[in-house]
Amino acid sequence: METFVLLSLLAVTGAAAPPGRVLTLDEALRTAIAHQPQLRQARANTEVASARADESRAALLPQVSGNASYERTTSNFVLRPSSLPTSVATMKTPGPTFDTFNFWSFGLQLNQLVWDFQSVDRWKSSKATAVAQRDVEKTTTLQVETQVRTTYFTARAQKALVVVAQETLANQQKHMVQISGFVRVGTRPEIDLATAKTNVANAEVQLINAENAYETAKAQLNLAIGVAGPTDYDVADETLPPVDGEDLTTDALYDEALKARPEVATLTEQVRAQELQLRAQQGALYAPSIGVSSALTDTGSDITNLAWNWNAQATLSWQLFTGLLNYSQVKEQHGLVGALEAQLDAQKQQVRLDVDQARLAVRAAKVSIAATEEALTNARQQLQLAEGRYQAGVGNSIELSDAQVALTQAEAQRVQSDYNLATARAQLLKALGRR
Repeated sequence: METFVLLSLLAVTGAAAPPGRVLTLDEALRTAIAHQPQLRQARANTEVASARADESRAALLPQVSGNASYERTTSNFVLRPSSLPTSVATMKTPGPTFDTFNFWSFGLQLNQLVWDFQSVDRWKSSKATAVAQRDVEKTTTLQVETQVRTTYFTARAQKALVVVAQETLANQQKHMVQISGFVRVGTRPEIDLATAKTNVANAEVQLINAENAYETAKAQLNLAIGVAGPTDYDVADETLPPVDGEDLTTDALYDEALKARPEVATLTEQVRAQELQLRAQQGALYAPSIGVSSALTDTGSDITNLAWNWNAQATLSWQLFTGLLNYSQVKEQHGLVGALEAQLDAQKQQVRLDVDQARLAVRAAKVSIAATEEALTNARQQLQLAEGRYQAGVGNSIELSDAQVALTQAEAQRVQSDYNLATARAQLLKALGRR
């Protein structure tokens, strides 16, 4: 059983979690694919769109209906003007009675649309809409996976900052012990010990805040992957490997992104669906519909001696004038096609911007890592020198505190640089339509 599936079960049962459980990025992504509510909703919407496409096809298939009825009725004759020839109408008819009779009726009817310039195109439009919805689902998947990666690396960065805070606290405690010894022998003033105690207290507060931020980041990660579970686990010390082609130019990556991004595919299918709706509306304006039907009936007052009849007919229907309704609907469809085409062009421009921004962010993060690494090396050397100077009696507590602060800041900047590179690569994957 996967680690994080076990997490879900523990959340339901309330059982104690095993110590040392580590959540990897792959496990987080797999859990999100299975449980994330946005993805489940997108999959359900895809199923709905596919079913609606099948519904629109129903008008093109044979329609068969059957009926049966039983009636107990009187048979009194009612004369209506112009309903019978004069010679029959003047005949003497018996008076009304309450005598009743059985009447049975059974029927079977078949209707088939032979050709309709609307229904076929509407069915094709529904199929294109279903394809567009599948691409919407892919877009949602990309967005969810990017969110999971970003949130995961946020938690990983907060975990690293906890380590930084722990190391800072340990250093400050070490300094306090050293300074306490110097103060006891009288080589350092009492204010140095008070400063050291203040630094230790501040470091403890920083550690508490870092641990709380880490727990909060894991709670946000649970939300991103769609699991309501505890946060008594650790994220693995992972990062994203280099993205293939991340050092290429935007022009070199744009064509790939344009073909792979589901948002572009969605709008392309929506344009096609709207164009088919336009054709369907034009068909209603300029062309008739043709259909055939056939019916078989079996009726009579004696169920053992019924009379059957059969008929067949062909119909042609043409809306010659509808008060300019169809003409106006055609104009509306033209406008909707134009609007979707404009959205498609805007999305293509957005894809290029996404690729450009992500590629530049990766490049900047890679450069900043080298700079922060050098700053971290220098800060460690600065602290070593400050500690040596203080022990030798030529430095002071302010110099020592400043060196410790500089090291803490350099370590935090190094963590931030790692986070920036990982999230920039996650955004580049999304911009390129890769998973």
